[in-house]
Amino acid sequence: MIFITAKFQILPEHADRWPEITAEFTAATRAEPGCLWFDWSRSLDDPNEYVLVEAFRDDEAGAAHVQSAHFKQAQQTLPPHLAATPRIVNTTLAQDDWSELGEMAVPPRG
Repeated sequence: MIFITAKFQILPEHADRWPEITAEFTAATRAEPGCLWFDWSRSLDDPNEYVLVEAFRDDEAGAAHVQSAHFKQAQQTLPPHLAATPRIVNTTLAQDDWSELGEMAVPPRG
């Protein structure tokens, strides 16, 4: 899978509305057949920073995402709300889902 984490620095006047601003793009991306997940989180340390964790099945799915109409629209509509160019980590992993964090395994309850 292609695993991507990106940090978005949002202009303070738009930060509280960022989930609303990105709602259509998020829904359209999540509906892509090759999208495994596409999840936004707000930083606990900086209320103007959002972190996007996304994954796509393979290179073809990643290419389909960046060539999609909703991605091209986001390239036009999202930057005016940003304080800086987003920063990204992009890698390919030989897995298709999250692994368990064994060092913090939760024992069976009950």
